[in-house]
Amino acid sequence: MGSAKNSSTATRKARIEEMQRAERARERRNRVLTVVTAAVVVAGLVVGGVFLVRSQSDDSGSGGAAADDKSAGRFVTGEDGVKKWEGTLSRNHVAKSVTYPVEPPVGGDHNQVWLNCNGDVYTEAVPRENAVHSLEHGAVWVTYTDRAPKAEVDALAAKVKKTPYSLMSPDDEQKDPIMLTAWGHQRTVTGASDPAVDAFFEKFVQGEQTPEPGAPCTGGLSR
Repeated sequence: MGSAKNSSTATRKARIEEMQRAERARERRNRVLTVVTAAVVVAGLVVGGVFLVRSQSDDSGSGGAAADDKSAGRFVTGEDGVKKWEGTLSRNHVAKSVTYPVEPPVGGDHNQVWLNCNGDVYTEAVPRENAVHSLEHGAVWVTYTDRAPKAEVDALAAKVKKTPYSLMSPDDEQKDPIMLTAWGHQRTVTGASDPAVDAFFEKFVQGEQTPEPGAPCTGGLSR
């Protein structure tokens, strides 16, 4: 039992490291492309006197205003009890608070800065818009209400602290005492000993649902 669990952890760690290597390579390519593109733009400005103006309509409004998430769809519950979002999950960066269709949100428009999710445990509610960005990077988000037993909260916190690409925070607006969320997926669990917890972590920490595999879970917002 312990050997199988250790093997599973090692496999997940190797998968995360491989995705991080791929992400670093992608970032290096992007930096090269950015330098080349910048040189071309500067040359064009010098020769033709052309000024390029980029409009960022998503960020032009009041920073304190709320925006409806542009995602559309509904949950479909699988045989394993995991609810999957069937439809679209938008991925725009916005500088506003966002009204999401579900709580906690499973994706959608989000802040350009992710919430640190390297096994981070937050004891106060966190900005949803930053946490959704963490989901985009492949994190699993554990949330709980004041109805969750303290012993279960403590045990889950211990698990999160040992798991890269995970985070935990209270959310008194959600329906059930303890919930697990990944990009496009969500389920309720009874507590830390619920077998569904390990199954969810195993499947969704840097899982196939991740829009940006290998993207960082450090260097972002820390509450």
